[in-house]
Amino acid sequence: MNRITTRRTLYQVVLLLTLVLIILVAVFSVKHVLRLPFRDTNDTLHREGAAITLDFLIPGGTYIDQDATIGDVVNLKLKESGSPVEKALQPIADLIPAGYRYLVDILLFFFWTLSFLTLFRVFTFMGYARALRISLLLGGLTYYFMPDFSPGSWEDAAFVGFPVLVILARFYLVRRKREKKKVFRQ
Repeated sequence: MNRITTRRTLYQVVLLLTLVLIILVAVFSVKHVLRLPFRDTNDTLHREGAAITLDFLIPGGTYIDQDATIGDVVNLKLKESGSPVEKALQPIADLIPAGYRYLVDILLFFFWTLSFLTLFRVFTFMGYARALRISLLLGGLTYYFMPDFSPGSWEDAAFVGFPVLVILARFYLVRRKREKKKVFRQ
């Protein structure tokens, strides 16, 4: 190995170790925060006039015990089903047959994909293939975070997973093509 390759490898190892360290610090910090008592922490935030308090975590009509932790309250909030928009859409969605709901979901995904594709093609110098891959991913992510007519999250995962698979397949094919060229040059 020459000096440049060794230096690049060393930089990559240092970057990976830094990433692992940042992730570990984040995980342990979140675990520590989730173990804090909820009421004492929220009361302290109110007394100090903090911009953000923990009131948004309390589900409506729920009593929080004195010894409940932030993690307990977060679990209560996560058990609550759906956002207000989803609760309002659910009675309407129940009237629509399942096949039509999935068709609307697909059309909504392609609407966002086409919107991003148009944005990238008009305002950047990206080629069609790259713009399409990135647009598919951003369309899937936008769809994932929007309320939709279909209950469950399998279609959300599909609309994000499909573009990720397309990007990974492209990455694999390009890498394989480069390796073949490298073999033929030697």
